[in-house]
Amino acid sequence: MGINKVENISTKRGDAGESSNYSSEKFPKDHIVFETLGTIDELSAFLGLTFHHTHYEQIKIIQKTLQAINSLIATNPENKAYETLRKINEKDIGFIEEQEQKLLQRKDIEAKFHLPGSETSKQNAYFDYARTIARRTERTVVRFINATQREDLNFVRAYLNRLSDLLFILARNFDTN
Repeated sequence: MGINKVENISTKRGDAGESSNYSSEKFPKDHIVFETLGTIDELSAFLGLTFHHTHYEQIKIIQKTLQAINSLIATNPENKAYETLRKINEKDIGFIEEQEQKLLQRKDIEAKFHLPGSETSKQNAYFDYARTIARRTERTVVRFINATQREDLNFVRAYLNRLSDLLFILARNFDTN
């Protein structure tokens, strides 16, 4: 059954400047949890746009991992539901590193400063911009981890660090052929 009433989208519960995480804990809308969730969502949305300009299929896998990360961040680890969530692990990080290695085997990256967006195509520029969002996302997640002492998210931090590296490589190495 789909959503067919505006009340199901616009609940008005956030009109007073508060919202709830998946564990039903209320926080001000400017709380680090919502800043973190929103930044990850922004990265995923821009990667969706990047996909439409590049057709780099691995973006869909990355977006699904980002959704899993958002679920982890939005759920208190003490909540029963947390146990059912997909956790980020070495396999996720390995996927990113594997993609990096495949690209670097096709073409070396010149060891110099690279001007963002100035490579050979618009597609490369999309990857550069996605990289900057990924770096901001990583900084926001680090602030969230430090503020909440969420050591369960250490693989998330590593994943985001590798993801921005992959996006850097793609911006230098994406071939539209």
